[in-house]
This record gives sequence, C-alpha cells and structure tokens, in this order.
Amino acid sequence: MDANGIPSRLRAADADRERVASLIQAAGGEGRLTLEEVEDRLSAVYSAKYTDELATLTSDLPKSAPKRRPVVFAHRAVRIHLAVAVVLSVLLIARWTVSGVPFFWPVMPMFWLAMSVLVHARVRGARRRFEPEDGVAVA
Repeated sequence: MDANGIPSRLRAADADRERVASLIQAAGGEGRLTLEEVEDRLSAVYSAKYTDELATLTSDLPKSAPKRRPVVFAHRAVRIHLAVAVVLSVLLIARWTVSGVPFFWPVMPMFWLAMSVLVHARVRGARRRFEPEDGVAVA
C-alpha cells in the first residue's frame, strides 16, 4: 500500500480480463499474433490476478484508434445552407402565426428545406472521401 492507503496493485475483474482477451483475439484475427501466441496469452489473461499483469500482455500490440463519428455539417457551404434554411423556416412559421390559418402549412416547405440541406451535406461528404491523390477523378 502507498501513503494514501491505496493498494499499489489492483486486482483484475472479469470485465478487465474479457476486454484484454478480446484485444488479443482481435490481434490474432488481424494476423499480428500466431495461433500459439494467442493461446499462450489467453491462458495468461485468465490466470492473471492483477491489472498490471494484463497490461503487459498487450503492451506490444498497437493501440486501437478511437472511432470517430463523421461530421455531417463540416463544410462551410453546408453550414451556410443550414443557417438559411433555419431563417426561412422561422419566417414561414411567423407568417403562419400572423395569417391565422388553422392548419400548419409551413410543414411542407420546411420539409423540402431540410431535405435540401441533407442532400447538400451528403454530396459534400462524398466529395471529401475521394481526394485527387487517391487516383480517382473528381469533377
């Protein structure tokens, strides 16, 4: 124990062992480890008592990159398009409230405004995936 009363070595939980085992199995599936290495490491994982023992079993494997969500409205033109659509929607709703019509007629123009923004974002996203150095002609 250290000066604060916290144990210097923490006991591994089943969830810790399962997490490390899945990393090892994934590395074996990618071809980074041989079948014998996978078997040896998995047996060491399930016999490990402390978390530092688990860390040494995956220290030579590359860290997995965090999954990033694609940014839908990343391009400046799409953000401007979205801002214009929002302003137009607000104006349509204001006109509807002033007109006194009992049904909400701005729903259809607002729907088409939203669809135009989504299509624009989709097209811009598709253009971002293909760079000229990839060998793909971009018009």
